[in-house]
Amino acid sequence: MSTGTENTAGTDAYADSRETTEGRVYTVSGGDWDDVLADATHDERVVINMGPQHPSTHGVLRLVLELEGEIVTQGRAVIGYLHTGIEKNAEYRTWTQGVTFVTRMDYLAPLHNEAAYCMAVEKLLGVEAPRRAQVIRVLLMELNRISSHLVCLATGGMELGALTGMTAGFREREEVLHLLEFLTGLRMNHAFIRPGGLSQDLPEGYEQKIRDFIKVMDSRLPQYDKLLTGQPIWKNRLSGVGYLPLDGCLQLGLTGPILRSAGLPWDLRKVEPYCGYEEYDFEVPVETAGDCFARYKVRLAEIHESLKIVEQCLGKLEPGPVMVEDAKIAWPAQLTIGADGMGNSLEHVRKIMGQSMESLIHHFKLVTEGFDVPAGQVYVPIESPRGELGYHLVSDGGTRPMRVHVREPSFVNLQSMPAMSEGGQVADVIAAVASIDPVMGGVDR
Repeated sequence: MSTGTENTAGTDAYADSRETTEGRVYTVSGGDWDDVLADATHDERVVINMGPQHPSTHGVLRLVLELEGEIVTQGRAVIGYLHTGIEKNAEYRTWTQGVTFVTRMDYLAPLHNEAAYCMAVEKLLGVEAPRRAQVIRVLLMELNRISSHLVCLATGGMELGALTGMTAGFREREEVLHLLEFLTGLRMNHAFIRPGGLSQDLPEGYEQKIRDFIKVMDSRLPQYDKLLTGQPIWKNRLSGVGYLPLDGCLQLGLTGPILRSAGLPWDLRKVEPYCGYEEYDFEVPVETAGDCFARYKVRLAEIHESLKIVEQCLGKLEPGPVMVEDAKIAWPAQLTIGADGMGNSLEHVRKIMGQSMESLIHHFKLVTEGFDVPAGQVYVPIESPRGELGYHLVSDGGTRPMRVHVREPSFVNLQSMPAMSEGGQVADVIAAVASIDPVMGGVDR
């Protein structure tokens, strides 16, 4: 078959090759196919990128997976694509302004970030929010926990092909966001919880709205058991997948539903109560399987428990202030929203302007410069929908934090991805990451 071009046989043990005007051409003849395969098997590992723009990676998360066939032999999480420098930004703002930054971290649980941050500031100040403010904080955090878990169930369903689970989850989440918008003025990033209490009291008619919401949720939650929990495909897709036993969880420092799905009833609302959680009657859902299905069941059960707490909050809400009396921390007049829903009402402006020049100056300085916080450092942890969310604040005695550092549960929990995924199939990586429920805003901060 030679055409006169130079034969380069011998350069390859299995195929003769020759150079042509179109490039090198190989002629495969003879040779033992089994030998060829045996030589190639050692190099059959393939490294792929999943993300950071892939919808199944729960946001801008990049997973570098080493595969042998369909089996994941090694997994690594690459983070930092959403980095915002929120902690550093908060150090250049007053203590009150910091509230609007921390909500953007775990943007699915903004009220938990607000509460933990404000509790840390209050601990430095040596003050405690009034009882009504504490009860409202619990109410808002539990509503937020419900919406966060619904997003976890919905996005997990979407990534695994259970599209009806997604549409149902987001339908219920809208109910929560409508209610939060009515109570605080915003669907997300509320800045409603402030150091010393709340920005304002709940609006008129709040009790009926909340009771209507509880009624809707009580009627719809059983549908999830029909749609997902008892569904054989959903159960088989998650059972035994993403397994991580209790000792593995403890070694990695995991908290939240992942830890409770492995059998340890560790919940800071029970273990180290804050905001008066010791007064509420609720259970800590626990499973022992330690797999994706157990984590799903824990979150679904927690929604039921949060609804119980929300109902108890209504019975505990007694008239009273929602901000501390200390004029050096609280604004001189209670904030009242204007007719446009954004600016201050005329009544509020008249009160500030009409009290006295000193009052106006004080108000202006308090809003623009902020208040001094005694020097010291604190760490305040709370139970967010993803686990222990802790704020470490350091004050040098000024109007701004010297250091803000957050123990973010998504960041800590995400390191369990390799342990859950290696040895399983690529499709199971998606289930494992969905069961971790990381929020990349919190991971990258």
